[in-house]
Amino acid sequence: MAEIVEVADPADPRLADFRDLRDVDLRVSLEAEHGLFLAEGAKVVRRAADAGFTPRAFLLQPKWVDGLADVLAGSDAPCFVLPEREIEQVTGFHLHRGALASFERRPLPSLAALVGAPGRLRVAVLEDLVDHGNVGLIFRNAAALGIDAVVLTERTADPLYRRASKTSMGNVYSVPWTRARGIEDILRELREHDVVPVALTLADDAITLDELAAMRHERLAFVFGTEGAGVHPKTEQQVDHRVLIPMEPGVDSLNVAAATAVTFYATR
Repeated sequence: MAEIVEVADPADPRLADFRDLRDVDLRVSLEAEHGLFLAEGAKVVRRAADAGFTPRAFLLQPKWVDGLADVLAGSDAPCFVLPEREIEQVTGFHLHRGALASFERRPLPSLAALVGAPGRLRVAVLEDLVDHGNVGLIFRNAAALGIDAVVLTERTADPLYRRASKTSMGNVYSVPWTRARGIEDILRELREHDVVPVALTLADDAITLDELAAMRHERLAFVFGTEGAGVHPKTEQQVDHRVLIPMEPGVDSLNVAAATAVTFYATR
């Protein structure tokens, strides 16, 4: 059972996991250095715990203690309780949903471990996506539409960062994922496991998403590019198919998160 600790001073050093949450660069480096991530909101906290992540500490408004009683009962991490105004002093912003928790990160699996099992497979490859909100939405889409794994290039934003996990509604904790070095290495390893890589792009020789679906590939990996430029031109030349989503005249593209939802559904 988590120890309930009522804290009087927002400067208490025991609250270090929860400080300066608005400073993205600081938080990303701090969380990587200390092997932790934050979950925000009671539902997201619960999903992280249900996924088996080990809590380090909880930070709750008093009204959320009873609401998360079952999660607290299964942990020996401290639960720091502060009024709303004092929590805002700690975190640097207004915590609308009154609940935060820090959790221990786990080692990431290898790419081979994610794609090595035989049978039908759907993988999303995120090439240099930098917006945490988009990454979180893609994980939510992946969970909802049957994607088996997500692979990130080195520059792609951290799915466990607070904004990403919140946007995903905690689905980043249930979708298997890993980070791999170099898109060329990713594509090569996918092919070694009989996975057909395709890129979502506006290339002149692209086939339509409907045409791809009609091919009924058993094992597919979808490469989605960065929010601005899309898939790197060199990557486009290394995949088996270049694929576009047909649209009405005057609109040539969708937000990348929306494009993943359409793609996942069409090829489910």
